[in-house]
Amino acid sequence: MDGKITFIAASTPEAQAAARHLAALYGNVRREDAEVIVALGGDGFMLATLHDEMNSGRLVYGMNRGSVGFLMNDYSDRDLHGRLAAAVENVVRPLEMQATDMNGEIHRALAINEVSLFRQSYQAAKLRISIDGKVRMEELICDGVMVATPAGSTAYNLSAHGPILPLDAPLLALTPVSAFRPRRWRGALLPHKVHVSIEVLEADKRPVNAVADHSEAKSVVRVEVAASPDTDARILTDASHSLNERILNEQFQY
Repeated sequence: MDGKITFIAASTPEAQAAARHLAALYGNVRREDAEVIVALGGDGFMLATLHDEMNSGRLVYGMNRGSVGFLMNDYSDRDLHGRLAAAVENVVRPLEMQATDMNGEIHRALAINEVSLFRQSYQAAKLRISIDGKVRMEELICDGVMVATPAGSTAYNLSAHGPILPLDAPLLALTPVSAFRPRRWRGALLPHKVHVSIEVLEADKRPVNAVADHSEAKSVVRVEVAASPDTDARILTDASHSLNERILNEQFQY
């Protein structure tokens, strides 16, 4: 893969310096003219870049200049064209969130990792969960709940003891955060085509916020979540360390 690369970087000095260095080595076309965007930073910067590149047709190749870097490839300034030519393309479809707040305003956002609901005060949230129009849990008292994609299953979902999903699994993870009642409920695996509806009970007394990746809606009363049928982002990963391989490795960490 020759030419048509643009380098973008997080605001940290390390990422900015790497972008300048790589641009001097390989050139730097305008973003709108690029075939591949090389994103330098951490997972947060990568997520923001993928959101910006939804349905653009451009490929995003991340190199880690942050901390965790689960979505990123290792940083190197050697043979970038060769690495890009050998890289594996991964297509990620986000979730669509539609959240209605207490004033009736509707907030829409996309989530590559997860849509999460969190209690806003000292009192636990009280939620009702429906799947495809049928109530499956009449009342869940908890700190929160999330719907996670396979790509996001190793992020906050895993920290909340949710299941890890292979990237190509046609599934979503519905995972509670500190469930109080029913105390033993650990969540559910859902077909990826379902429509999830979460109603906030006693919203005045127990306010809840909804978050789709980095987009937040405050004091919501209802949240609808479904996989987007026509939106995607395209990630390039090194063949020796693909996203599927990274997700598989996470299941054997101890």
